[in-house]
Amino acid sequence: MKKIFFYMSLMLVCTQIQAQKDFQGMAVYESKTQAPKFEGMRGNRDITPEMQKNMEERLKKMLEKTFILNFDKSASIYKEEEKLDAPGQQNGMRIMFGSMTGGGGTFYKDVKTKSYTVDKEFMGKEFLVVDSLPKLNWKLEQETKQIGGYNCFKATAVKEPSKTDFRNFRPKKADDKKEDEKKTSGETKTNFADNFEMPKEILVTAWYTPEIPVNQGPENYWGLPGLILEINDGTTTILCSKIVLNAKEKVEIKPSKKGKVVSQKDYDETVVKKMEEFREMNRGRAGGPPPMGR
Repeated sequence: MKKIFFYMSLMLVCTQIQAQKDFQGMAVYESKTQAPKFEGMRGNRDITPEMQKNMEERLKKMLEKTFILNFDKSASIYKEEEKLDAPGQQNGMRIMFGSMTGGGGTFYKDVKTKSYTVDKEFMGKEFLVVDSLPKLNWKLEQETKQIGGYNCFKATAVKEPSKTDFRNFRPKKADDKKEDEKKTSGETKTNFADNFEMPKEILVTAWYTPEIPVNQGPENYWGLPGLILEINDGTTTILCSKIVLNAKEKVEIKPSKKGKVVSQKDYDETVVKKMEEFREMNRGRAGGPPPMGR
């Protein structure tokens, strides 16, 4: 009798271990970023109200994205949902803009090794960024709310913004613009990019659910005792709209291998340098924002 009980207990333990090993989930996230208002921006005087409204609408659509997160107990892949290009859309501009607004390639996170790998395409070149996951000092709050039927807890953290993520730029305050106008008075014309600045730090608010006990979340967010279902950094909100656990068909969760291997620092320096060159080339022209795909 003792032997039977022993074998039954052993089988139960093995089944639980196997279930944990095979555990996998999929979460769909909708990402929306507040599009800047072009009204009153320097270098933008020749643009009619109709043109301004049209550009704002196009930018708003470009900043609305859908992502899929496939995850298991230790790793995940986060990728933008593929969409058909609209007729006449500039593919190169779309790819570059996408890679600078949270999209572009496959974002692989391994929370065991605390590392990530993401493939990026910039200026016609492919990069494979491999680096350590950023460590955020999360402050766990008592506030709760429901997201899609899951009980979620609030957590906040302060992080340094990425210089290569367009979403991190904030419109300059009126006083700062006036100061810049004094400095550039009588000099070359201003560029549209001069209307924006990079903040020193960003407050991030996350909502996670312990009901899905994985150390994962969208983009490079992680480190909470449950799946992160919502992230907000002041201008961008990433909200989970669907969750599927233990589907019959499993997804292979592994990092991409295409592109030149670089660190995040090296990639950022390359992008910032090229964007500065692009900015100087356009300084003194009409001053409007760069053309966007239709």
